[in-house]
Amino acid sequence: MRQPAHGGNLAWAAALAGCPPDAILDFSASISPLGPPNSAIAAILSQIGNLKHYPDPNYSELRLALSHFHQLPPEWILPGNGSAELLTLIGRELAQLAATILITPAFGDYYRTLKSYNAKVLECPLSLVTGHWSLVKDEGHRRPSGFPQGRTKDKGLLLNNPHNPTGKLFSRDSILPYLEQFALVVVDEAFMDFVPPNEEQSLIPVVQEYRNLVVLRSLTKFYSLPGLRLGYAIAHPDCLAKWQLWRDPWPVNTLAAAAAIAALQDTEFQQQTWAWLPPARNQLFQGLAEIPGLQPQVSAANFLLVESQESTLQLQQQLLKHHQILIRDCLSFKELGDRFFRVAIRSHFDNQRLLTALSGEWGVGNGE
Repeated sequence: MRQPAHGGNLAWAAALAGCPPDAILDFSASISPLGPPNSAIAAILSQIGNLKHYPDPNYSELRLALSHFHQLPPEWILPGNGSAELLTLIGRELAQLAATILITPAFGDYYRTLKSYNAKVLECPLSLVTGHWSLVKDEGHRRPSGFPQGRTKDKGLLLNNPHNPTGKLFSRDSILPYLEQFALVVVDEAFMDFVPPNEEQSLIPVVQEYRNLVVLRSLTKFYSLPGLRLGYAIAHPDCLAKWQLWRDPWPVNTLAAAAAIAALQDTEFQQQTWAWLPPARNQLFQGLAEIPGLQPQVSAANFLLVESQESTLQLQQQLLKHHQILIRDCLSFKELGDRFFRVAIRSHFDNQRLLTALSGEWGVGNGE
């Protein structure tokens, strides 16, 4: 079976480990271990009887719930079949520009959607400075290191915040100048929900000020609903109306819409997540940092990127075969290769199980 480019492929992992898929402890997919929330499950069950009907093609109730959540008019919000569907629409939009600049290392689906429309891609790498990933840009907003030469008014910019796979959180103020420089700026905020409200750096509060700004959000990671496939785009209504004409009808199923509406209103679950993540992330970070040969990167998200002094390919297979634990290799990020791996933040017990397994395998792998 071919090795997956994405995390969360339990069928592949189980085949390699020689166990059932539900026996795999999955650190490869950055999904919250706290959900799905009971409110979302109850909403799904309440809608079983409505499966005999088509969904509302305008998703009026879902868009209204999202508009209340973000304090925006409903016409500024477009629900989609996960971020993947919305990225496909965005790829078509970006392909109409002279080029699209990617902040790299970049999520593989960005390359997928841009390639599918033959969009020209220019790469702008992040710099690793004193152990931290950062977009190099001085106070005078001069061109960042590695930034392509030439004018940018006919180009697009695509980045995610917090950044995947590094977990770096860019400040809102560091992104705003680019809205004056590019024809279209797309900010994928799939992991922004994990940042507490007093620390988050979302561009949603300024989206109505910029016709060239698109913000992508996902409801599947924070609320543990990847199997339902639900995301949404926030942008100028003219842009969203055009995208509606490009896609198939009813992209969001009835159960996903109901779960989303319930989850958005579940403030108890949201508070529980913000209380759980920082100490759990710190536990895993400190534990990884104590293992010789491993260097975790500081992260604002629910995952950690770990640099390794040795190739991680053998380590990934050893963890599966000996411990039924799956970590995310970084081979799909060409700038990282086999010297990095990524792990999701899970419960205290699960995190400790990973640390124990890594300590054992790392010792064996290094001849200790």
